[in-house]
Amino acid sequence: MSREILRVACLALSFFCACGKSTSAPDAGPDAGPQCAADAGPTCARPYFTKAPTGYVAGTPAPLLVMFHGYAASGPIEENFYLHFAALAEAKGFLYAFANGTPDSKGNLFWNATDACCNYENIAVDDVAYAKAIIDDMSAKYTVDPKRIFLFGHSNGGFLAHRIACEMAPRIAGIVSLAGAVWKDGSKCQPTAPIAILQLHGDRDSVILYDGGPPSPSTSPRYPSARETAALWAARNGCTGALQATGALHDLEGLIPGAETKVEAYAGCPAGAVELWTIQGGEHIPPLTTNWAEPVWSFLAAHPRP
Repeated sequence: MSREILRVACLALSFFCACGKSTSAPDAGPDAGPQCAADAGPTCARPYFTKAPTGYVAGTPAPLLVMFHGYAASGPIEENFYLHFAALAEAKGFLYAFANGTPDSKGNLFWNATDACCNYENIAVDDVAYAKAIIDDMSAKYTVDPKRIFLFGHSNGGFLAHRIACEMAPRIAGIVSLAGAVWKDGSKCQPTAPIAILQLHGDRDSVILYDGGPPSPSTSPRYPSARETAALWAARNGCTGALQATGALHDLEGLIPGAETKVEAYAGCPAGAVELWTIQGGEHIPPLTTNWAEPVWSFLAAHPRP
């Protein structure tokens, strides 16, 4: 993977999203600000953003979704101008949290995910521990259903979602990775519980290649293809069947006519479903339809922890 290609692609998203509107804080949806006392841990130094639906009732367990942005973007940029999960959280009644990564020497926000993406300067930051701190803090402030904690990540954030799933599987019910990948070295992913995995990827992605990378002659560590990523999770979840087309199609990409996203799923999974959704003709930052997140949330909501 070319770091410059990834940087330019994600900065293009940042520029596109920022035009005409400040991105220093979320819009009227999620609330922003420190989420803990000054001496209480990593979420104080790195505040995150939250959205609780108006129908939330303390004492009634609610699902939680945590989102991780792409390299060189930010949580507010991806939420306010691209993903729009806050509106879905309001409609579906789930709690929502998202944060910013750590700035590198160029000011680009990154997550320390896998060796392929995107801690290029080897900065000492533990984003798995940070994700755990967000979940713990949300669980302290709200009645989070421990069986319905989900992650979503785009690009660098998708890589991080996979890493968290590898290392925190007993806490996480399911993840969705858009244009991310798991470790190329499968021995680095040894989850101790099954987990639902949705790998979502455009087959024309020129930044994080659908067929894996990085492209020659890059010397960056390699990452697996979308199919290899799904296959690793099928093995980890004990799936005995093959990856098969379900016949379902979703309309997630706003510029490609019709329902372009093909759904494939592994059969014979005793727990922890594994699906691969291919955006046929989709790029790294696909322009999303207004209701793209509904089938994605439906996948997660259908797979709570046992």
